[in-house]
Amino acid sequence: MPLPFDNSYARLPARFFAALPPTPVARPGAIAVNHALAAQLGLDADWLAGPEGTAMLAGNLVPEGAEPIAQAYAGHQFGGFVPQLGDGRAILLGELVPPAGTRADLVLKGAGRTPFSRGGDGRAWLGPVLREYVVSEAMAALGVPTTRALGCVLTGETVYRDGVHKPGAVLARVASSHIRVGTFEYFAARADEEALAKLCDHTISRHYPEDDTALDLLASVTAAQARLIAAWMSFGFIHGVMNTDNCALSGETIDYGPCAFMDAYHPKKVFSSIDARGRYGYANQPQIALWNLAQLGSCLLPLIGAGEQAVSEAQTVLDGFAPAYQEAWLARMGRKIGLAAATPEDRPLIEALLNRMASEGADFTRTFRGLSTGTAAQEFTDPQAFETWAPEWRARIAREHDPEAVMAAANPVRIPRNHRIEEMIAAAVAGDYAPFHRLHAALAAPFTPVESFADLEAAPRPEERVARTFCGT
Repeated sequence: MPLPFDNSYARLPARFFAALPPTPVARPGAIAVNHALAAQLGLDADWLAGPEGTAMLAGNLVPEGAEPIAQAYAGHQFGGFVPQLGDGRAILLGELVPPAGTRADLVLKGAGRTPFSRGGDGRAWLGPVLREYVVSEAMAALGVPTTRALGCVLTGETVYRDGVHKPGAVLARVASSHIRVGTFEYFAARADEEALAKLCDHTISRHYPEDDTALDLLASVTAAQARLIAAWMSFGFIHGVMNTDNCALSGETIDYGPCAFMDAYHPKKVFSSIDARGRYGYANQPQIALWNLAQLGSCLLPLIGAGEQAVSEAQTVLDGFAPAYQEAWLARMGRKIGLAAATPEDRPLIEALLNRMASEGADFTRTFRGLSTGTAAQEFTDPQAFETWAPEWRARIAREHDPEAVMAAANPVRIPRNHRIEEMIAAAVAGDYAPFHRLHAALAAPFTPVESFADLEAAPRPEERVARTFCGT
């Protein structure tokens, strides 16, 4: 089947990437194909699920029109700069241009070694592949900008992780692009202003065609990141590894490594096993996003202008992050308590509820959903902690037109809870993919109550709680 490729990134200078095909695997085996996404991309889902499509998703068949590359980038990882990272186990097959829709990268994650692998095997194992598939698609259903999962396949090989051989898999990931803050850092670290200018022009053309200058680009990315992080916060999502190489200029969520959705709410919650100091904890995410944007601003300075004037202009743009984020956060959190258009005067009411939730360990998702169903107090160890807050809230929403509808549209019934993801992975490793398919189906319509999925709405019992999440690459 011919695919609608037009590979603009591959037409950039050779130092932007390494050109190489995916490494074939032993026995490709289909696990899932995202039929809805395939249709959006103008692809035949039945072909993707068949032998040739499975071979392509595994990296064994390079389709006509593809120009496979591994992209070069650098990155600040937990605050420390690494001048060369790059795609160590991902291959960008090319850019799909559907008949109706926007250009999208098609990447195979776990596609074998590249010049950027740094001693790694270039492969992925089944657990992280299924986690990214489920969580990224759940995020899309929640309306959060994100990369998407087109499909995943088994490789018929094993990978060695944590002293154990585990089943290998490949994820086919779709994104608006894979241009990162770290991509700009790669060329800035080499003082390659020509490459920075080409990358800037390419990013503007691809994502922000209304922009003209590097300063415009910085402003657009800053606004996009403010909206994205506010969305994360409104659903209790913790990315877990907000390095600059995982900060996409498109404003999409990228890289679902040690990510998690909170059960019991606390602003300092950390799940990532590699985040020993809590740098990327829940409440830190807005300031880390700004820190990442500051690194982008530094990279763009040679293109913005000379001297203190350029620094001042970039700083003015970055100073706009906080108010943009606060505005987006207030709008989202206001809707979660039934306010169609929250005002700054409503902020203390929202924060008072969050403070009570934190002190009581109330479930984030179930508490907010319970506001419209009358069950929120049940999420508190001491229901009186909720009832002392509720009268002011009830008085406030009494002035709203239809607060129940506003809350129902803002508060999901189901999220990809950590213990369910772990159960899904364990079952798949044992050869049972039914929990994976069921969880994926349940999360496709997260705001709609479905009786047959009621068990997936429940908070974990104490013995089911997941305290740490792992990259598991």
